[in-house]
Amino acid sequence: MELRELRAFVAVAEEGGLSAAARRLHITQPALSQTMSTLERQLGVELLVRSSTGVRLTDAGMTLLTEARAVLARHDRALHTMAAYTTDGCRVLRLGIPLELPSDLLAASLEQLTSACPETRVQARHLSTAAQLAALQAGELDVGLLRERPAGQEFDAHLVARENLGVLLAAEQAAELSGPDGVRLDALGGLEWVGFPRSGSPAWYDEITAILRSHGLSLGPAAPDDQVLIAEVKLAAVNTGKAFALAPPNWSQPLPDTITWSALAGHPIVRRTWAVWSAESHRRDLANFIVGFDEHLLRL
Repeated sequence: MELRELRAFVAVAEEGGLSAAARRLHITQPALSQTMSTLERQLGVELLVRSSTGVRLTDAGMTLLTEARAVLARHDRALHTMAAYTTDGCRVLRLGIPLELPSDLLAASLEQLTSACPETRVQARHLSTAAQLAALQAGELDVGLLRERPAGQEFDAHLVARENLGVLLAAEQAAELSGPDGVRLDALGGLEWVGFPRSGSPAWYDEITAILRSHGLSLGPAAPDDQVLIAEVKLAAVNTGKAFALAPPNWSQPLPDTITWSALAGHPIVRRTWAVWSAESHRRDLANFIVGFDEHLLRL
C-alpha cells in the first residue's frame, strides 16, 4: 500500500465520487478507479460501494479513511520537520517559465514561498515546454510551468492557469469581423496563423492546429524550430493584414493603434499551464510554492 494510493482514497472519500476526485487529483477517472480496485485487492476488503450517484464508504472504508488521514498527516509533518535539516530544504528554487505567462500568476506563490521559506530565492529561466521537460528530466530545474501535462508517473503536475485565447488582428479587419460575442474562428479564413514551432510544445501545438483545421483555417508555413514567437514577431506579422495571432485577454504587451485584440466567440481555444515537478521531490519550499497557485485558479 503506497502513500499515493492513500491520498487517492482520501480524495475519493472526501469528494464522494470518482469523477470529482479525479479532477482534484488531475488524473483520469479510469486510472483512479483502477487505483481503488488495486487498493481493495491488496487489503482483501471492499472499501467503496459504487452507484450512479457516486460512492459511499463501507465500514472497512470508514476505518481506512481515519487511518489514512493519520498516516498522511504524520508523513507530511515528518517531511516538514526534517526539511529544516536538509541542505536543499530552503535554498534555490530553479523555475522554468514560458512566454506569455499571466502577469499575476506568480504573485501568490512567491508570497507563500517567502512566508514559509524566507531564505529561498527563485532562479527563473525562460524556456519552451519541451526544453523545460528536458531540464526537469536532467535535474536542472526544480519546477516548470508547462503548456502540457507530461504523461506517466515520473512527474507530478498541478493545473495553475486557464486562459481563453483571443485573436490579434489588424484594426480594420477586427472592426469588420467582430460580432456581439467576438470574432468567429471560421471568419478568419484567408488569413494565416502566426504559429510557434511544434518542437517547443508538441501536444499544445497539435491541439491548436486541430482546432484551426476543424474551422477550415490555413496554418501557413511551419515556423522554424529555432524561431521564438516573441511579441514583436506576432505584431509584425499581424500588422501586414495577412495574418492573425492568438493571445490571452490580458496580454502584457502594448498594442499599436493598427492592431486590435478581440475575443473568440465561444472560446474555442483554451490554454492551460501546469506546474510540473519530479514525483520524488519532497522539498518544503517547492510544496509551499505550488500551494500558492490555488489562489490564482480560484479567481478564474
